[in-house]
Amino acid sequence: MLGLMARRMAAALPTLAGVVVVTFLLTRALPGDPAAYFAGPAATQQAVEQVRAQLGLDRSLPEQFLGYLRDLARGDLGVSLTTGQPVLSDIASRLPASAELTLLALAFAATLGIALGVLAALRPNGWVDNLCRVVATLGVCLPAFFTGLLLIYVFYYLLGWAPAPLGRLDAFSSPPPGVTGFYLVDSLLAGEFETFASAAGQIVLPALSLGVFAVAPVARITRGSMLAVMGGDFIRAARAHGLPARTVIVTYALRNALLPVVTTLGMVFSFLLGANVLVEKVFAWPGIGSYAVEALIASDYAPVQGFVLAMGVLYVLLNLGIDLLYGVIDPRVEMSA
Repeated sequence: MLGLMARRMAAALPTLAGVVVVTFLLTRALPGDPAAYFAGPAATQQAVEQVRAQLGLDRSLPEQFLGYLRDLARGDLGVSLTTGQPVLSDIASRLPASAELTLLALAFAATLGIALGVLAALRPNGWVDNLCRVVATLGVCLPAFFTGLLLIYVFYYLLGWAPAPLGRLDAFSSPPPGVTGFYLVDSLLAGEFETFASAAGQIVLPALSLGVFAVAPVARITRGSMLAVMGGDFIRAARAHGLPARTVIVTYALRNALLPVVTTLGMVFSFLLGANVLVEKVFAWPGIGSYAVEALIASDYAPVQGFVLAMGVLYVLLNLGIDLLYGVIDPRVEMSA
């Protein structure tokens, strides 16, 4: 197990190195002058040059890159010019908000997608199968931010069932004592049930916006995998031995169909990490997605580089977790690895 983890982490190092290089070059290629932005519209050219020297932008590109690598080696992601705080602390404070939203959306998508896929595979061309196709088509066609705007219009503006889309808590609630950074978990640990209700009400619509976007691929892959497994000889043998239908479907069919589903969930999670950038802006969610967008608008290099690097590390850890989960679902995978 430890050897597998070490090999996977070693194989991911070139990927992370490529992320660092590409991100650095792309941020420098973006239009706009950070020195002119932060000097202000009324600043003289001399003032702009002074700001550029303070930011280190007057040095050559190789010198800037070497300085960036030295800072990374010390664990320093730089300082955000828009917030005045170290990028690492900004990301650490905002990452739990994005992670809570993304994980809840993934849980919703996995539950509904797997259920729809299994039911559709049990009765091909039935009404559940047709519903699965409709949901998959809508999930692919509707962008996550459009779904969010639609949900806000219906459930907040028209029906008044949802709270105002203005962050993680309403205006009358205060954050719970920080333990995990997840408001739903921390409020339960502190016994603050009113705060839990407020956090749950605020996260429902953004989680649904992301979750609907992710249901489609999960349902389609589950359906296809279940159809392939249900035609296997071991399924016919299990039925011939008189095993209950629930045991045949859950223990034999679903477990053998889970490997491609788990792979899809890993891909979906990475998609959600990108899609939540727009959803966070729609719902004023204080996550790292909205943080990166604000920094990008201001041509603030350090937060954008820190955001992309954090996403790269999360993606590597996600792939490692999927590899380990393969061994739990099917021990033969771990043995072959």
